[in-house]
Amino acid sequence: QVQLVESGGGLVQAGGSLRLSCVASGTIFRIYTMGWYRQAPGKQRELVATITSGGTTNYADSVKGRFTISRDNAKNTVYLQMNSLNVEDTAVYYCKMVLYWGQGTQVTVSS
Repeated sequence: QVQLVESGGGLVQAGGSLRLSCVASGTIFRIYTMGWYRQAPGKQRELVATITSGGTTNYADSVKGRFTISRDNAKNTVYLQMNSLNVEDTAVYYCKMVLYWGQGTQVTVSS
């Protein structure tokens, strides 16, 4: 059974940083593209960043230059380093692999 567990969310002031982690179990992690998505209150879930099995990354325009996605296949973990956070980044952040989603981790940025 595939399971994705996110961690690392929290409350941070504008301009601050957070690093999210997502640990996958029950699957061959290294062969899959991994993604981070987010959903703000009253808004649709949106793509934040993806990373392929080969390490190719893709970012939403709103986070380019501020967020970095990476993966450690030995640890079955994908990371999202978030710098220069602003209040518009406040959302629940979800990890995704194929059709599977994690439970989400809340990120709140205060002004």
